[in-house]
Parts: sequence; structure tokens; C-alpha cells
Amino acid sequence: MLRRDFIKGATWCAAAWPLTARAQQPAMPVVGFLHTGSAASNGGDAANFQRGLRETGYIEGQNVAIEYRWAEGLPDRLPALAADLVRRQVSVIVAPGGDVTALAAKAATTTIPIVFMNGSDPVASGLVASINRTGGNVTGVSLFAGTVGAKRLDVLHELVPQVTAVAVLNNALVAEIDARSKALAEAAKTMGLQLQFFNVNNDSDFDTAFTTIANQKISALFVSGSAFFIRRRDKLIPLAARQKLPAIYAWRELAEAGGLMSYGTSVPESSRQTGIYAGRILKGESPADLPVLQPTKFEFVINGKTAKALGIQIPDRLLALADEVIE
Repeated sequence: MLRRDFIKGATWCAAAWPLTARAQQPAMPVVGFLHTGSAASNGGDAANFQRGLRETGYIEGQNVAIEYRWAEGLPDRLPALAADLVRRQVSVIVAPGGDVTALAAKAATTTIPIVFMNGSDPVASGLVASINRTGGNVTGVSLFAGTVGAKRLDVLHELVPQVTAVAVLNNALVAEIDARSKALAEAAKTMGLQLQFFNVNNDSDFDTAFTTIANQKISALFVSGSAFFIRRRDKLIPLAARQKLPAIYAWRELAEAGGLMSYGTSVPESSRQTGIYAGRILKGESPADLPVLQPTKFEFVINGKTAKALGIQIPDRLLALADEVIE
């Protein structure tokens, strides 16, 4: 071989090597993010999920891609959106936004790992076989919102002990809503309270419920834990304020939006945990080996401005118990 031919060949190989090396690099993993709500109303869930993902070393656009699918408050769209992520062959599906989102993801695939965030007992709702050993492709974070329903009702009763009738707003998308209602009714009996339950699944249901509450002169409100009520807080909070109803909610987001009180787990922290779990799965852990995370801390938030607007004096004992008083 002539020396010049050898040099030309060596030069071509040197130039081609970076292209070959890049072609052999593994493709960037893709995480599917499936949510019942919209980016405008639930962007915090996505941001906190990303925060958890970063804690495991994954940064969107650098070493991981995220495909977002928002149902825009229309849960009937979830099966098609979940199926689209499966066709996209994402590495893991993160499904915050309640039972309906998690169940739609589970129905779409038995192989792609799923990380959910919901408020119900995930065993009772059929998401996992057990809390500690999930036994399949699904794990996540459960807020167990139903377990503290009696406590929330007790706090409301302590605030307005003269009230004997309480309206309860439920949402049908919560898988265990019947069991929650039964447990809440039993707790109400011990407090001498009468409960009237309202199923609220859309805006017109809000109007119907609050019209009935006004007509029957029900003077306190209990809002059950559902992602739906977080998404529709801009509708819910003004209706409660207009009727001057002392109310307690499951999530601090509603107290921050003007609701009187909230008692429950931290949604931002739970969203962060979904990101951590997604990152661990991307690194090779199996969802079957990751136990469902349960809340360890509950937050009690009082909106002092709303209390003043309602003419309610918050008892000193409740003020002392509060994690935060919004002024």
C-alpha cells in the first residue's frame, strides 16, 4: 500500500469514528407523564416530579426526555392518552392525578413500569397486590386521604360545635368513595352530626349542591380528598365563601386559595417522591421491589384571612395545633 493511501484511510477512520461512537450511545430514556388535569392548573405536580427526578441525576433535556399527556379535566381521554404513551414505548409512566389516572395507566400496560400518586388505598382500588410487595409493574405514592376523614370532621366540629348538619362533597372518580363515606358517617354519629352527601363531578354539580345546601340551611362543609377538587378550587372556594360556610379540605392548596382550613398530606412532597421513584426505576430497580410510599406527616393549615371574613374566631387550641396560619 502506498504511504499516501494509508494516510488517507487513517484520516477517514479518524473522521468517521466520532459519528460511529455517537450512533452506538444508548438512546435517551423517555418518561411518560400522564395527568387528569391541565398544565395550567397542575403544573406544580409536574415541577415537583421533575425536582424528584433531578435528585436521582436525571435532568429533562439533558439525559432524560419527558412526554406530557394532559387530559384537561376530561377523564374519558385518559385511556387513549395512556395507550399513546405505550405506543411511544416510554421507559416508565408517571401517573399522578388520582385513582382514575393510575387505573388508566395500569389498564394500558402490564410491562412498562408505572409510578402513581393517589389518595385511596391502592390495594383496595386494585392498583397493587400489597403495600410492601406490589407484585407487578405498578408502585407509587398513596396519600391515604380517606384514613384521616374522621380527624378532619373532628376539627371542623371543634371549630363550630353548634353546627349539627354538615354537607359532604364527594367525587365519583375516587375508587374508595363509598367506603370513605361509610366510615365518615360512622364517625359523625359519635359527634352528634348529620351528614348530607353530594356527588360533585362537574361544574353543574357544584351549582346543584350549593343550591341545595343553601335551601336546607346546612351551615358547614366537608370536602373529601380528591384531585378533582384541587383542579376546581377556583370554582369551589368562591361558592363556599358566598354562603359563608366554614369548611375543611383535604389539601393545603385549597386553604392557600382561600379555603378556611385543610388537613392532610403534602401533595408537593408526594409529587417529588414520584420523580425519585421514576429515577430509581430508570436506573434499573423493579417497581415490584419498591413499596408503596405512605405519608408520615400531615399538615394542618388555617387561613386567618378567611376566618376573619367569615366572622369566625379560631379557638386557641386549634391555632396551637396548626402548622401554618395564613394571614
